[in-house]
Amino acid sequence: MAEPLVCFVGCGSICASHAKRLQGRVRMKFFSRSESSATTMNARLGGEGVYATFDSILEDENVDALIVTSPPIVHAEQVIGGLEAGKAVLVEKPLCLDRSELEAVGRVRTDRLMVAENYDFKPSLRTLLSWIDSGKIGNLERVRLRKCTKQAGEGWRSAHGALLEGGIHFVALMTSLVRSDTVDVQAEFPGLVDREPERHTSLEVTFGNGVTGELVYAWDTPSLTRGAFQHSEIVGSEGRIVFESNGIYAMCLGRQHALKFPGLSDLMGYGAMMDAFLRLLQGEPSSSGYAKASQDLGIVMSAYEQLPQ
Repeated sequence: MAEPLVCFVGCGSICASHAKRLQGRVRMKFFSRSESSATTMNARLGGEGVYATFDSILEDENVDALIVTSPPIVHAEQVIGGLEAGKAVLVEKPLCLDRSELEAVGRVRTDRLMVAENYDFKPSLRTLLSWIDSGKIGNLERVRLRKCTKQAGEGWRSAHGALLEGGIHFVALMTSLVRSDTVDVQAEFPGLVDREPERHTSLEVTFGNGVTGELVYAWDTPSLTRGAFQHSEIVGSEGRIVFESNGIYAMCLGRQHALKFPGLSDLMGYGAMMDAFLRLLQGEPSSSGYAKASQDLGIVMSAYEQLPQ
């Protein structure tokens, strides 16, 4: 059987990263608002050609899937177009920018949609869940996540808040650990500058199973280690788990003590995420699909609705 044909929509650094992991596993074509960018990426990565317009991708029955790495302002439109054309779609986070776009995506068939939320595929998540599910810390009570560093929002990212652009990774981690419906979201935005996107968010999320999630995420806080070697915590009725927030290592301090380095070879989960995308092309729905993205984005949107008007 012929390898699937995948078209990359958007030809920046994220496109290149994903395409390198798929070389030799799929056939590739490229599209960008700048045709020269698409041509360069096609030559660099051994693609089969470029498209001049987005509509021409949708009209090509040979295209099996889209990988959307364009700016978020066009994500919803491109995702809906791809799904309606019968293509599988992998879209970079965030899936979209507001509730109306989220609802619009939900009105089309989404079983072939996957959001590129690599935190759902990190080896550290598997370790943390295995310790929780085996009862090593008793009943799960609270998840505390923290990632604070100094980072500039560059290019199109400068128009969006840090929580939407980067903090959503940790929102996704929180919901993957808790695995329950969202009941309530409370948010504060320390250091908020009038008319500027937020750069520091403190969240408290209440879930239907009684677990509370906390997240402090910032792009305005100097860090000598650029955000590495900061620690997060999972609290249970009989112990706790402390882990480096990026997933480098985790310590279980409960009924049994353990120290683990979950997997440095795919620390950020991109390899496992691409494997899941290939399974999507074979008909296996993704755990990082519309329902999961809706919960994660719903938390972010609920937080932003509490911003001063």
